[in-house]
Amino acid sequence: MSQAAETHTPVAERARQFAPVVWLLGKVQSGKTSIIRALTRASEAEIGSGFAACTRTARVFDFPGEAPIIRFLDTRGLGEVAYDPGEDIAFCEERSHLMLAVVKALDAEQHTVLRVIRAVRDRHPDWPLVVAQTSLHEGYAPGAGHTQPYAFDANGSSAAQPDNLARALAHQRSLFQALPGRGALAFVPIDFTQAGDGYDPLDYGRDALIDALIAAAPAAVAVALAELPPSHDDGSAGKLNSHILGFSLAAGASDAVPLAGIVAVPMVQAAMLRQLAKLCGASWDRRAYAEFAAALGAGTLVRTASSFGARQLVKLIPVYGQTAGAAAAAAASFAATYAMGKAAAYFLTQRRRGRSAEEVAAVYRAALQQAFTLSKVRDVGAGAKGAAP
Repeated sequence: MSQAAETHTPVAERARQFAPVVWLLGKVQSGKTSIIRALTRASEAEIGSGFAACTRTARVFDFPGEAPIIRFLDTRGLGEVAYDPGEDIAFCEERSHLMLAVVKALDAEQHTVLRVIRAVRDRHPDWPLVVAQTSLHEGYAPGAGHTQPYAFDANGSSAAQPDNLARALAHQRSLFQALPGRGALAFVPIDFTQAGDGYDPLDYGRDALIDALIAAAPAAVAVALAELPPSHDDGSAGKLNSHILGFSLAAGASDAVPLAGIVAVPMVQAAMLRQLAKLCGASWDRRAYAEFAAALGAGTLVRTASSFGARQLVKLIPVYGQTAGAAAAAAASFAATYAMGKAAAYFLTQRRRGRSAEEVAAVYRAALQQAFTLSKVRDVGAGAKGAAP
């Protein structure tokens, strides 16, 4: 995933058409990069090389870089001297699906951040806002650790915190609650630290943050957030679902125009199979492909191939074929690619462990059913809001 936002392959470009954008707003050193690292399980090096500039003071990070399912848009200049947020607001507001404000828990001065959000909420009063209150440990007593289990309620308050920290968090809540707008507002205190900092867990509040984002987000964003690597991710296999969804979105985008999918969709699927093998620590060869095809079953392959060809012909019908037919073809290619990815991930994992992959066809069928539901939520075939940065 290194050079993530700088990946300009056809697959990545197609996936970006559907990838929702989370707009992070916060002062320098407020913890925005730590949030991206914790949510995506990317390394410092991957994040450092993965951002790409999109304005003079804004940058974007794609996850996963090979076929993004979600994009993080970061306005870097907030709080800096002579920073004019006008350009960033215009750029980010057009492309974003969800706002995530990031503030250090003990930092009472949030004038610049509040000014930007106020301007956006004046124009979009229904937009939801999630506020991540970071660096909780800076308010702990010497030698103290996190309250376990996670102690904050849905409003971001907790009676188990030191008085100074509790007062600081409450003050920040009052500042954001005074903003205009009627959209949902959620507060999530978090503390994302490094291994040598002495705090356990390193991603305190991660699940609460994801839950808050999912609750506040439009449906398309919620689907992407639900596919982020889990807390117990080992750094490789846990990213399989994210990659499968990303490549599936790219396949759907490829199949939204007449005849393009005949060439593009198989290309996307082949790229997905190679990436899944890499993540699983496995490899494809002639024998592996033959075993996978046999495990899927001839009937599954024939039905997939025949329906794919029929979809391409339907798209040539004037008016219908270029609207409803194209949208249906995109959804079908998304679903078939998603199901193939799930089946391949299961097959490769079992093969690497030296086990038989007897349930490949069953995994494919179950994933295919799930994929058609996802395609409706993601509105595959219609594209995402705004142009890709």
